[in-house]
Amino acid sequence: MRYVILLAAVVSLLFLVGSVGAADVGTAGVRNGTTVNIQSGGQSYPAYITMPDDGGPSPAVVLIHSFNGLEPGYRVMADRLATEGFVVIAPEWQTFAEAPADNVTEALVRDTVAYLGTRPEVNESSIGLTGFCAGGRYTMLFLPRIEEFSAGVAWYGFPYSGGQANGTPPAEFIDNITGPMLIIHGTADQASPVADIYRYATDLDEAGKYFELKVYQGEPHGFMIGEDGELVETSVAESAYQEMVGFFNKRLVGA
Repeated sequence: MRYVILLAAVVSLLFLVGSVGAADVGTAGVRNGTTVNIQSGGQSYPAYITMPDDGGPSPAVVLIHSFNGLEPGYRVMADRLATEGFVVIAPEWQTFAEAPADNVTEALVRDTVAYLGTRPEVNESSIGLTGFCAGGRYTMLFLPRIEEFSAGVAWYGFPYSGGQANGTPPAEFIDNITGPMLIIHGTADQASPVADIYRYATDLDEAGKYFELKVYQGEPHGFMIGEDGELVETSVAESAYQEMVGFFNKRLVGA
């Protein structure tokens, strides 16, 4: 009898371990992402790419990380977006310089889009752009300059800043915007005051450009990624993520 009890205990333990493992994978959104190399300006940039399991062709999203680099949280977010049906690629734009000139980063983003065009898993007529912090500024800057982008989501960006390399403020290109933009920001953002976002929204409106604006009361700059570089797990972070997914579903899926 004791052997039967022991066997039952072992089976139960194995079942428990397997269940925990499956839950962990599901919670983290872990997928089979990989690193590829994007050739741009005579240099090779690593880029993290992840995609749905169905083989596509699927809409794609270029994700531009913050000034802190491609932290683990961005990879988890990319993996999770892949489960939503998007191919996601995140080029490491700081590979050769902490603050490259805007034209260098723009060339890299253009070459990343060109790379997506070589992948049979990608619907190259349906590509979106999203970015965080410096990447939010790049989203505001490149959406009106790179015609392959059908839509953009700018997270806590800098519409009136020339960036670290003293480039052109994105607001100067409002007249060139053709695709819709979702802007996500927090009222407690000290690096990029929300007053600038309201001003930018007013400028977009006066120019007749379509945009959506989601502002979270009390949220600071960079509220999606914690100090440890991991994706934040709060109700606000989940809400903001779902805002992005919903926007891209409306603007990219079926395009």
